[in-house]
Amino acid sequence: MLVGMSTDTPTFRAAHEATSAPEPATSAGTIHDAQGWSSRTWLLLVVLCGALFLDGLDISMVGVALPSMGTDLGMTPAGLQWIVSGYVLGYGGLLLLGGRAADLLGRRQVFLTAVAVFGVASVVSALLSSPEAIVSLRFVKGVAAAFTVPAGLSIITTTFVEGPARNRALGIYTVVGASGFSLGLVFGGLLTEVGWRAVFLLPGPIALLLVVVGLRVVPRSQRTVARIRDFDLTGAVTSTAALLLLVVGVVEAPTRGWTDGFVLTTLIASLLLAVAFVVTELRHSSPLIRLGILRSWHLVHANVAGAIMAGGYFAFQFLVTLYLQNSLGWSPLAMALGFLPTGLLVVASSTKIDRVLARVRTQVLIAVGMAAFLAAYVLFLRVDPGLGYVPLLLPTMILLGIGFATTFPSINAQATSGVADHEQGLASGLVNTSVQIGGAIVLAIISAVLGSAAASEGPAQVGQLIPGMVDGLHVIVAITSVGVLASFALLVPRRRPAPTIG
Repeated sequence: MLVGMSTDTPTFRAAHEATSAPEPATSAGTIHDAQGWSSRTWLLLVVLCGALFLDGLDISMVGVALPSMGTDLGMTPAGLQWIVSGYVLGYGGLLLLGGRAADLLGRRQVFLTAVAVFGVASVVSALLSSPEAIVSLRFVKGVAAAFTVPAGLSIITTTFVEGPARNRALGIYTVVGASGFSLGLVFGGLLTEVGWRAVFLLPGPIALLLVVVGLRVVPRSQRTVARIRDFDLTGAVTSTAALLLLVVGVVEAPTRGWTDGFVLTTLIASLLLAVAFVVTELRHSSPLIRLGILRSWHLVHANVAGAIMAGGYFAFQFLVTLYLQNSLGWSPLAMALGFLPTGLLVVASSTKIDRVLARVRTQVLIAVGMAAFLAAYVLFLRVDPGLGYVPLLLPTMILLGIGFATTFPSINAQATSGVADHEQGLASGLVNTSVQIGGAIVLAIISAVLGSAAASEGPAQVGQLIPGMVDGLHVIVAITSVGVLASFALLVPRRRPAPTIG
């Protein structure tokens, strides 16, 4: 999961600077120094970072369990993609509303309530056998994450004073978030050996424990008198519904046909809702997105790169997970260990990236990272059941790790650099939304490709490529190529118009 940071590039670059003075606090409870933190301060960070860790863990961990879950519940690849898409649509669709709610209703209240909902939904989903009910709870968990992340981030920025203390706290927060996403594959592999229900259950008790500790250590925040009109509910509903209908239409098109009445109605309704969202944002007094912020090409580039990066990787992991477990018969743990080099590279580099950002432009790092992703997918086009791990998967995993290590933090830094203080939350929330939406849309496209191939070629055979797998990889390569071209295009110096004389 991409971790949004409401900080500018210089602040991010100084993420690990520290002083040696003891920890003082103002009457408002803000922490000034980066050393000598009390046990209460560390417990607060454990709670905030723990919630973010669970958000990232949940996305990647569940992906490993999909083949076992599909076999047990008789779900098709199109049905399985909703286990992932349900979560990311709820998360991406309501993330900006979650940030607004935290500001108006109180960060402490929103954070603890959302983490509790996340925990309860995890426990209940582990007990269900209805795919529809499980997908519904996945959406609920995504919505809970959409309220947890901005509330948790704003608790950090309002508890730790800007400077070394906040930089250190944000640095820890970022590393933990990246680690949750990276290590989720390993946890998923271990738990799926026990059963896919264990994967769904694990986050529940941990989340509820975080709530119990959080009741004691999360500081109380001042609440405003919130009115319904202060919330852009229309914008939240129209944007989420537009995305949901778009994914439904794309997924159903291969089996029903693109000219089918249901598919056409769904796609047209999605377009109309998207238009309604734009109109709402232009007219609402407190819109979810101030559209004028999109005049920044650097911010737009960061959002596009984030959407393409997440879309390509989510779809690639989905494809490879089904291929390794269903076609090649790999165990969930073996598959997770196969992806481990990617996670190790991300974790190892996360503590050093601030030094790189201090020396290299974010546009360069994003271009290099996107190129690494593209190279990873192109290399995997050589896929053949006879190829072993070292010649096929290992180079791809290393390139994916390089891509994540350079692109993840650079996108966040670029998205928030140069943005006014009062719109830092909007900028970081917007890039997180783009990541989740990109993941859901590209995953839906790949699911449609697999569904179309399965309808014409039949189900996947053991020891063979999944029907439509190569076509899906070509789609991922094509989409990632757009991100690479756009990123390198921004590196070309622009000619300034010659000054006029006279």
